Amino acid sequence: MKSSLKSGIEALAKEHALYPQEALLKIPEGTTRLNIGIPKEIQDLENRVCLTPEAVALLVNNGHDVVVETGAGISAKYSDKEYSDAGAKIAYSSQEVFQSNIVLKIEPPTIQEISMMKPGSTLFSALQISTLTPELVQAINKQKLIALGFEFIEDKVGGMPVVRAMSEIAGSTVMLIAAEYLNSKNGKGVILGGITGVPPTKVVILGAGTVAEYAVRAAAGLGCEVKIFDNQVYKLRRLKHDLGLQIYTSTIDTITLRKELREADVVIGSLRSDEGSPCVVTEDMVAEMMPNSVIIDVSIDQGGCFETSRVTSHKNPVFRKYDVIHYCVPNIASRVARTATTALSNIFTPIILQIAKKGGTEELIYSKEWFMKGVYSYKGSLTNPYIAKKFNMKYKDMKLILAARF
Repeated sequence: MKSSLKSGIEALAKEHALYPQEALLKIPEGTTRLNIGIPKEIQDLENRVCLTPEAVALLVNNGHDVVVETGAGISAKYSDKEYSDAGAKIAYSSQEVFQSNIVLKIEPPTIQEISMMKPGSTLFSALQISTLTPELVQAINKQKLIALGFEFIEDKVGGMPVVRAMSEIAGSTVMLIAAEYLNSKNGKGVILGGITGVPPTKVVILGAGTVAEYAVRAAAGLGCEVKIFDNQVYKLRRLKHDLGLQIYTSTIDTITLRKELREADVVIGSLRSDEGSPCVVTEDMVAEMMPNSVIIDVSIDQGGCFETSRVTSHKNPVFRKYDVIHYCVPNIASRVARTATTALSNIFTPIILQIAKKGGTEELIYSKEWFMKGVYSYKGSLTNPYIAKKFNMKYKDMKLILAARF
């Protein structure tokens, strides 16, 4: 009986095509439809892009419009076709992209790019205090943008997700860079690490954060002798615990640091704070370092840890001073652009979806205290006290702006 009933239902289904059909998921009520622009980076050898095609597809499927400038993902090995297949519109002019309500880009915008944006729209980009100019801040304020420096965005537990992700990449990459400039072609002609019967290379790391954690893992795995300096003892203790290694750690004092720098083959600067990177290595300390030793200033985008540092690019990444090789590229993660793009996309996509769910950038700022910490300019008002102090400009506390609304 059951068998005949089953065969009868199957025959009916085949005859009348009673098969489950695909249907679009209804967009939740209250969700704001966003217009998101992804411009092509024009800065020298910036290879990253903010969203992957997969992330674009997710946003489009949630009812949002995404405009991608042609060639924006080429350096990260993403083609226009991949973005188009994901549902993005490919734009052939920067003007069209910058007319979006939300613009996502990696490097800080130029004044010309800012002038193309609509007043009151939202800008996500790096801030890079070391290269910031008062003219750029004034242009952003004049256009009354909501501008967020993504390296200052905090999550709900107080972490900085973009800084963390890029620091993981930089820490993993930095030892590869060191090896490149220690070889016979560029420097001392020594291996990064050690082999049987040969003393290991000596690596000094300034800062005990994420860059240090990943750099130490790479260096220790190669057999280097690693020494870490930081004035925050809790960071040193946490690093030792996370690594599970008995490594040399020290607070920063001039005598001890000077001695270790004289003997170091590689020195990595990864100190940072809300006010920029503290300069802890003076010019005379660099002058005492061994010839052909390597300095990699990961914190150069925040001002740098070395008095002799100056910003370089991937095209011309190094210079010599006192016969010490200086590598001071601010966007190290751009060396591995596809990995960096995926990491950034994983961070920005949920934020964009939250903006839509809350009804816009302003509403998310009002409702999420963690999110507003990335805002440095709000509709004509500078809201970052460190920028205001650097350029002697007036600023308005974000909490006062929020309080005035209610």
